[in-house]
Amino acid sequence: MAKVSMVQRDIKRNLLFKRYQNRRKKIKSKIKTAKTFNEQLYAQAKLQDLPRNSATVRIRNRCWLTGRSRGYFRMFGLSRHTIREMAHNGLIPGLKKSSW
Repeated sequence: MAKVSMVQRDIKRNLLFKRYQNRRKKIKSKIKTAKTFNEQLYAQAKLQDLPRNSATVRIRNRCWLTGRSRGYFRMFGLSRHTIREMAHNGLIPGLKKSSW
């Protein structure tokens, strides 16, 4: 089980990302289409004024059940430990735990 503070921090980051997503896209497109270097610098300064946690790269995938960030499977939205337990109990349809 992950620390509650880490999970809450990621929830806060997700909310900030959603709030500033459109602004970031507009500013980034201005940076790419800027005709002069000064326009580009001005747009980059505006981008830096946005909160850091609103950036896409700061979002971490976490298991929705335990909050674990490592060993995350996107297909299920779960960590490897949780998938293993659920596969043993037959809770994930079509998934068997292999053994040899």
